[in-house]
Amino acid sequence: MIDRKEKILQTALRLFANHGYNGVSTNKIASEAEVSEGLIFRHYKNKQGLLDAILQQAFEKAAILYADIITEQDPKQVLWKSITLPFRGDPKEYDFWRLQFKLKWELEISGKEKMQPMTDKLTWAFTQLGYQEPEKEAQILQHIIESVSGGILKDGMASQEALKDFLLEKYRVN
Repeated sequence: MIDRKEKILQTALRLFANHGYNGVSTNKIASEAEVSEGLIFRHYKNKQGLLDAILQQAFEKAAILYADIITEQDPKQVLWKSITLPFRGDPKEYDFWRLQFKLKWELEISGKEKMQPMTDKLTWAFTQLGYQEPEKEAQILQHIIESVSGGILKDGMASQEALKDFLLEKYRVN
C-alpha cells in the first residue's frame, strides 16, 4: 500500500495532467486522494510546492530515459535511440509526459534547459555523420520527436508508427 504522501503526489499528477495546474484546487486533490487539505500543506507547503515535487520526479525519470542516449558513442545509434524513445516509454508514465505538455502552454514551463544534453548529443551525432547544419538538424529532430510524443499521448503509439518508420529511413538508421 502506498503512503499518503505518495498518494497525494499520484493524485495531483493525474489531475494536473488531465485538467491543468490552474484547473485543479488543493481541495480537489485532497478529496480525490482521501486526505485532508492540511496534509497537502504539511508535506508540500502549497500547490506550487506540490507541482515542484512532481516536476522533480519527472526530471529524474527523463534523466534516466535520456542517459542511454547521452552515453551512446555510435552516432547512428544516438539517432535511432532518440527516434524510438517515445515508443519505448511505459504507458503507466504517460501522466508525467501529459503534464509536461500542459505546463508548456499553461505556465510556460518548458524544461528546455533540462533537454540541453539531448540537444548537444544530437548535434554531436549529426556532426559525426557529416550533416551540413548539425545544430539545426538536432533542433528539427527534437521538435519532431516532441510532436510524435504528443501524438502517442493523444492517439496511441499506432498513430505514430508510420512517422517513426519514415524518420528511421530518412536518417538511414533502421
